[in-house]
Amino acid sequence: MSAIDPRALRSAFGTFMTGVTVVTGKAVDGTVVGFTANSFSSVSLDPPLLLVCPGKFLSSYEAFAGCTQFAVNILAEGQEDVANTFASYKGDRFARVPHRQDALGNLLIDGALTQFSCTTHSVVDAGDHAILIGAVQSFEQRAGRGLGYADGQFFSLGLERAALEHSGNTALGGAIITCGDTVLLERTEAGYRPPQCLAKHRDNLRPTLTRDLEARDLPVKLGPAYSVFEDGKTHCSYFLAAEPFTNNGGFEAHPIGDIRKLKFTSQPIADMMNRFALEIQTRSFGLYVGDAQRGDVHHLPERS
Repeated sequence: MSAIDPRALRSAFGTFMTGVTVVTGKAVDGTVVGFTANSFSSVSLDPPLLLVCPGKFLSSYEAFAGCTQFAVNILAEGQEDVANTFASYKGDRFARVPHRQDALGNLLIDGALTQFSCTTHSVVDAGDHAILIGAVQSFEQRAGRGLGYADGQFFSLGLERAALEHSGNTALGGAIITCGDTVLLERTEAGYRPPQCLAKHRDNLRPTLTRDLEARDLPVKLGPAYSVFEDGKTHCSYFLAAEPFTNNGGFEAHPIGDIRKLKFTSQPIADMMNRFALEIQTRSFGLYVGDAQRGDVHHLPERS
């Protein structure tokens, strides 16, 4: 049996869409610790158990591997900044994120969709991670939608559903397809544009675009919506996609760093691609919703 490429395996695991949690706890000396995790699962209702999987690469690993209690905070839509703080910020993470302490002494993140306060049931060694099983002592839940994560990107299902709803008759779907540090673009007389096609109805955008790309020998998996806007009588929806393609389907592969030098078919396309070139540097992507002139980008206000 051939060896498994860890990077390819990580990418394969990443195709499973999950929510995003922040796990909080305390070290033996009382230092508060926390990390962002999508490796979360319910385990049992009777007794009430859940699990998270802290990696041994975490600076706080020993604290969680030896903790007697901890909390799991399921993040809500709009809490990308919280997720990024606990994933990468090197300073005092709790100073940047509003939180409170519950009766058990666990730290709960303000605004989280659901908060589980646990005592440690058991810790199981598992390769380069540990399986931390918690006995749920209490939990709090509020109405709303959770923050999503897939293919290395946050997404908001609620925002996507709302943005894709429209009453127009013409719908256009496009894909911003990356491979490494390049992006696929189509050359036209008016300039460059991402691969795109028309669909009869908005409900058929994803399948129609997927079939069109497959017909060009580009079997990409479309990710979250990235830009949704009305351009005259046309409803435009562009999606993120990334594939280790060997065939470019007749499109041109351009370095992402050269995007600002290119002429695009329209100003909305140019604005979208220039925003993409900036956001890919931090992997902090937003969803633009509006029209061809103005709209809102729904994403975190700053990158930690």
